[in-house]
Amino acid sequence: MLKRGLVFFFILLLSSSLGAKENFSEMSTQELIAIMGYVKPSEVAKFSQELQSRVPSMSSSEKAKYEKNLHKQK
Repeated sequence: MLKRGLVFFFILLLSSSLGAKENFSEMSTQELIAIMGYVKPSEVAKFSQELQSRVPSMSSSEKAKYEKNLHKQK
């Protein structure tokens, strides 16, 4: 039941973040990594720029997740 609630929450969060023009600078690095591959084509350049600006300050676990999700970006 809890797992189903968390999945619903994540889907709700993802859909709300994709529904409007996004200010990626207000999102956490973990949130940016989580939505890699789900960003609207019109927002990809802005998203990529924000994500690239954070790479130097990422922790090793964030970098690992980032590199794992790189294939999702087009």
